[in-house]
Amino acid sequence: MDSLSFSHLPCLLLIISSLFSAATARASISASEAEKVPLALYYETLCPYCSNFIVNHLIKLFNNGDGLVSIVDLKLLPYGNAKIGPNGTITCQHGPAECLLNTVEACAIDVWPDLSQHFSFIYCIETLVYERKYPQWETCFEKLGLDPKPISDCYNSGYGKELELKYAAETNGLQPPHKYVPWVVVDGQPLYEEYENFISYICKAYKGPSIPSACNELSLNTIVKENVNPAGPVCYTEETIKPTLSSIIGSTIKAWMQRMNRAALI
Repeated sequence: MDSLSFSHLPCLLLIISSLFSAATARASISASEAEKVPLALYYETLCPYCSNFIVNHLIKLFNNGDGLVSIVDLKLLPYGNAKIGPNGTITCQHGPAECLLNTVEACAIDVWPDLSQHFSFIYCIETLVYERKYPQWETCFEKLGLDPKPISDCYNSGYGKELELKYAAETNGLQPPHKYVPWVVVDGQPLYEEYENFISYICKAYKGPSIPSACNELSLNTIVKENVNPAGPVCYTEETIKPTLSSIIGSTIKAWMQRMNRAALI
């Protein structure tokens, strides 16, 4: 499995936005919105296999000069295998910490609709999850020069929960239903165990005038196999997670909420 070195993470995060712009500007492709290939990632923030996919695979869309990001309409849906109770409460597979970060990332997508901004923030958080440093997620604001207030306002106002309920409806309405996360859908087709091979499916689905250089290097003989076990590890919908994550990050959540509440009073 591919892996990246994060010893220079702050620097890497600061240049993701410029890489996004450069990849679009330098590519010989000018895909219209209608020609872009829809790519949806259904995930949950503390599933280690989701963070691995975002950090080591999805990031390849932004490789400078490949042109891939310019032909893709990427949609991130941070809800995953959570459940909704009869009173509208959301229970997340990895506990309250995951519910917090799912909502934070949902707020980021809403507050910063530009893909380069919200993906940079989500990539930063998921890198910390990947490195098991997720209690430090707030450092992503400073690393990226982002104001935390819009996110705290979104979360504390209850609007973040509304966003999560919207993602819940979209996730629960999938046909066929998702079996695990990460659940990757390209051009309306779930990739099942082939999710790490998503670039090949993007290239195959793209009908624009010019082919990105990354597509020229791939075999497009892709066949989705529905009933085969995933090649990479996943978080299954019915899997029970021991509540250790909550105890580790619980104090961080409480401290963040207290700081945000104090800031709202100033």
